[in-house]
Amino acid sequence: MMEQFFPFAETTGGITVRVAPHYLPDQSDPARGYFVWAYHVRVENGSATPVRLMARRWLITDGEGRTEQVEGDGVVGVQPLIAPGGAYDYVSGCPLATPSGRMQGRYVMMGEDGVRFSVVIPAFVLELPGNRPQVH
Repeated sequence: MMEQFFPFAETTGGITVRVAPHYLPDQSDPARGYFVWAYHVRVENGSATPVRLMARRWLITDGEGRTEQVEGDGVVGVQPLIAPGGAYDYVSGCPLATPSGRMQGRYVMMGEDGVRFSVVIPAFVLELPGNRPQVH
């Protein structure tokens, strides 16, 4: 059932990252080459110990192949602690100059033992309704 709400998912070491992107026509201006998407991310802790989301690294590619890397601490201003069996949800956004693109990345997590590890954020497409570009 989760796949209906979050069509993109990846599990790394017991941590599952799910993503659901949505085009925002009311915030976009196609005539000026400005397209905006929101993406809902759900990070699920399927491990036996708490983990903290410390940092993120995104690779954003527009429809013409131009790429941008975005890095920073935490997500949406926080470094959430996710209990075993728990989840953390947030929504963020991405503007592009093209009507399609894709995003992918990694989170740096920290276990209760202080050891940091990397978790894959699945590649997902940013597309206008009715378009179906492929994730590469």
